[in-house]
Amino acid sequence: MKCLFQPLSRFVMISSLLALFSTTTLADKAEVSASIKQALPQYQIENVELHSGSGLYTVTLKDGPTLHVTANGKYFVAGDMYRVEGAAVENESEKAKLAKIETLPASQMIVFKAADEKAHITVFTDVDCAYCRMLHKEVPKLNEMGITVRYLAYPRAGIGSGVYKKMVSVWCSDDPKAWLTKAMEGNDVPENTCVNPIADDYNLGNSIGVRGTPSIVLGNGKLIPGYLPADSLAKELGL
Repeated sequence: MKCLFQPLSRFVMISSLLALFSTTTLADKAEVSASIKQALPQYQIENVELHSGSGLYTVTLKDGPTLHVTANGKYFVAGDMYRVEGAAVENESEKAKLAKIETLPASQMIVFKAADEKAHITVFTDVDCAYCRMLHKEVPKLNEMGITVRYLAYPRAGIGSGVYKKMVSVWCSDDPKAWLTKAMEGNDVPENTCVNPIADDYNLGNSIGVRGTPSIVLGNGKLIPGYLPADSLAKELGL
């Protein structure tokens, strides 16, 4: 009886603690959300998550800064969170933002898929950018090497600019892959409009530190600012 009772007691105790932790976490998230909504009504809250290492809640604001908030919602700091591991310093906020790219649907991108995919890259591009055009010329070679190229839009001149409208036309065309290539070759693109992700891509790029094009994000979350030839990209990917 004793041997049966002790494990059962531990199980009940652990289950109770987990239930209490879950309830507490939900209550804290609600309090944090309510506090930020009241304090910063101009922003829309996209996500609230507990950062287990620090005990703070990470609050992602749409088109706004990332906040790190105490459980009672009374204090917050804006900006990146860094983790110190001995002599190493890692930007955890940047890592989380880059990881968000992996959750984006393929329908938001223009994808040049490798037949035998071994790796993929996600490229913030601008069809008027000379180095973007250099990279695009290497897409067939990258595909042959087993590297899928996924494009997100980053019109450097900003939302509403001429290149922004050109990229909307590409994404809204009857064949985005073909028209992206034509635009990269300097050809005019017939004007098209539709519900499109161009502004969202541009804002996402700004939020993760994209400041120019091309900006290449590897599958492991590493951000490479600028052009790299196909062979160098393959080495970065371990191929």
